Order: sequence, then C-alpha cells, then structure tokens
Amino acid sequence: MDRLAHKHLVTLTLAVDFRAMLSIGKTPAGLRRIAPVIGGQFVGERLGGKVLPGADWVINRPDGVMVIDVRLALETADGALIYLTYQGRFLAEPEAMARFGRGKLLERSEYSLAIVARFECGDERYAWLNNVVAVGTGEQTLAGPIYTIFEIG
Repeated sequence: MDRLAHKHLVTLTLAVDFRAMLSIGKTPAGLRRIAPVIGGQFVGERLGGKVLPGADWVINRPDGVMVIDVRLALETADGALIYLTYQGRFLAEPEAMARFGRGKLLERSEYSLAIVARFECGDERYAWLNNVVAVGTGEQTLAGPIYTIFEIG
C-alpha cells in the first residue's frame, strides 16, 4: 500500500470569541451559528505570522456532526496577505458533543476534527501556496482550535 506523501506546512492557532457567537437558528441544514475569529498565529518552516479577524460559519447537523466553514486572512511576518479557507467536521459521541456544546473541554480521544484547506495569495513570494493541496487535524482548546496542516504530495 502506498503512503500519502505529506509534510508539515503550518500550525494554526486561532482565538475565537465564543461569547460573541451569533445564532442564526435552526435552518433546513441544521443549527447555523457564526463564530468570530478574533486573531491567532501561524507557524511553519516556510511561513509564519498572525491571523487577522475572520469567522467560522458552523452548522450542527441533525445527525450530531458539526460542520465548519472558516474564512480568514493571514498576515505573514514580512507583510504578505494570504486568504485561507477551510472546511471540515467535528465528530464526537452524543454525550461528548453535548458537553462540547456547553463549552466543556473534551479529551483528545473523544473527538475527531479534520479539515481540507485552500490558500490564495497574490504576493509573488507566496504564490506557491496557490497550488498547495492541504489537509489538517485539529485540537480543541478553551481559546479556540489549534490545527496542524499538512501539504499533500
């Protein structure tokens, strides 16, 4: 069996203002909420810097899965702006998901958080990001998620 070639691209740490989360309510897709991302940082071998404000458009589906859709601007340490969007899902057993919904910190073994990420950049120094295929895994913290994002192939 072939292994999927990958390498660490960036670790992304987000600060989310959970108290300012907007609840759109129950829609045909599920419970729709918007969580403001108020900052953070990203660190990798080829890029690093700060996370500018953005948001996570969250849907809690009727089957218990939380679907995430995040859009952010990143500013590199040398001043380039990068658009980052990622989609994914947060899976946990119903009891753990209920605790998570009440703002409780779950054990890493109680959930799975996985994403597919896409980068866009007009700065020539980071134009290589426009062709990156990236996936990642996330870890819950009380301040917001921490993602380890990998470049594929």
